[in-house]
Amino acid sequence: MTSQHPNIEPALKALADALHGEGPAVELSAGPDGNVVVSAVDTPGYEDAAVVVRTSGSTGTPKATVLTVDALAASSVATAFALKGEGQWLLALPVQYVAGVQVLVRSLFAGTRPWAMDLSGGFTPEAFTEAALEMTDKIRFTSLVPTQLQRLLDSPSAGTLAVLRRFNGVLLGGGPGSPELLAAARAAGVRVVTTYGSAETCGGCVYDGVPLEDVLARVDADGRILLGGATIAAGYLDAPELSAEAFVEDDGVRWYRTNDLGELDADGRLTVLGRADDVVITGGVKVSAAHVQAELEKLDGVRAAFVAGVPSAEWGQALAAYVALSDSSPEGIRAFTTGAAWAPALGPMAPKTVLAAGELLMLPNGKPDRLAMTVRLTELHQGK
Repeated sequence: MTSQHPNIEPALKALADALHGEGPAVELSAGPDGNVVVSAVDTPGYEDAAVVVRTSGSTGTPKATVLTVDALAASSVATAFALKGEGQWLLALPVQYVAGVQVLVRSLFAGTRPWAMDLSGGFTPEAFTEAALEMTDKIRFTSLVPTQLQRLLDSPSAGTLAVLRRFNGVLLGGGPGSPELLAAARAAGVRVVTTYGSAETCGGCVYDGVPLEDVLARVDADGRILLGGATIAAGYLDAPELSAEAFVEDDGVRWYRTNDLGELDADGRLTVLGRADDVVITGGVKVSAAHVQAELEKLDGVRAAFVAGVPSAEWGQALAAYVALSDSSPEGIRAFTTGAAWAPALGPMAPKTVLAAGELLMLPNGKPDRLAMTVRLTELHQGK
């Protein structure tokens, strides 16, 4: 059955007007019919504001991030330079998030016609393949999150892999792709580019560990990653205190203080090590939740995992894990949650509470819903 592609014409026109200074700043969202809803936004105190994007809210209340014409233009030019050209983009992400907005913005700056896939039934390899087959330019790009790429690689249809290989670049962001996923994609002939960034940086601004043109990266003494340069947002709408905390100026450079920890090698290549709030102190011992998550994901039958610290009367904080299993039958879940096969190997890093299911809880943009899973894990741990 042929998909009904969303109507992106109103969004393109509103974005074009905003980028040319001929219209108000806009915020995009998805309507119930799958089409794009365009809202004009008043941005007092921010000159040249073009787009307002809500942060994903994966760890708290979403913030309205103000992106200017100059920041979006710098991001678009730097992306084209890194990808060695401009081309046609396939919109495969929700348009209310920065990665989706940027597909449209880059297309406008490039003067190319974007194509939008049908997301009304969720992301499926069939809908992606159908949309990709309708693209007309020889040079083509798309942005995906790891879950989407995994589904495409797992598709039994040879046509899906064939259209995926035709993209000159597949930007992968919204969270780290596992080494296994990246290796499988590249072995299949997919030109994957890992990206790191956020709404506050006009989306991905570090590609395969290397900052884009006019983008700076540094790591503070406490290990926190700071991103600076031309693509940094103007601030948060109606939240001056949050803006002052997140955005700082140093020697004429505007920096965004991320919530991530990282390191830079001698060549300036950035490695993201995890979140600054990732360390859990349990029973007086500091444990990296990201490390425990990585260890869990190495286990046979574990498709994905999320680990957090939850309040505990006995431990102060206790490690808790939300785990997606290949076998999510009642028997498979029961066998895993006993921990007999894996808890001894993890020792003191073994989660005290485990919630196993077929999938992690996800946000509409394809990122794990860290807040919702932490709430579920907290309730489960307290109920023991």
